[in-house]
Amino acid sequence: MAELDFNIQATVRTDKGKGASRRLRHEDKVPAILYGGQGEPIALALDHNKVNNMADYEAFYSHILTLEFDGEKHQAILKDMQRHPYKLKLTHLDFQRVEKGHKLHTNLPLHFLNETTAKGVKEEAGVIVHHVNEVEITVLPKDLPEYLEVDIAELSVGDTIHLTDLNLPKGVELVELSKGEDHDQAVVSIIAPRVEKEETEDTVAPGDVPADNSKDADEE
Repeated sequence: MAELDFNIQATVRTDKGKGASRRLRHEDKVPAILYGGQGEPIALALDHNKVNNMADYEAFYSHILTLEFDGEKHQAILKDMQRHPYKLKLTHLDFQRVEKGHKLHTNLPLHFLNETTAKGVKEEAGVIVHHVNEVEITVLPKDLPEYLEVDIAELSVGDTIHLTDLNLPKGVELVELSKGEDHDQAVVSIIAPRVEKEETEDTVAPGDVPADNSKDADEE
């Protein structure tokens, strides 16, 4: 995905409010805002279909994007995306400026490797449990990866990988770990398969004869 060029053409919008946003959406545009850094927030309008197509790629959510408007290019990362509750439509996007030399605060997806061939799955019939699927990081723009890999090949039943076990690329720091040792969250585990216990009550074993407590009709 690194080869993808996330270059987004935009126009600055002056009309604001719900009515203006509705008009944009009727024109197949989607409202957005660019904020952060040294500049003032800028309200933008983007081509809905082009952005919606980009949103199909995982890298769109963790890659440094380029917003181009008024003859200038601005680097940014996606901070929030709102969708229509039941239509396949984007309704708003938030972008944060990326400035050289200033650390980013963003989320990265986790890619789990060797899930089907992990020791605890292949040899012990264990079940994989994902505790988190993304992590919050700080990193300089030049060191931003698209995702973090988590290799579980050697994980056995009962084993867990925690945040401190992750192999972090150069310059990447986990926000959660900066909060203290007790924030070393579990990332992925392999647990024993659940065994359903069969009902045994009221079951008569072969050869057993139920006791007959009824009185003999001939007895007085």
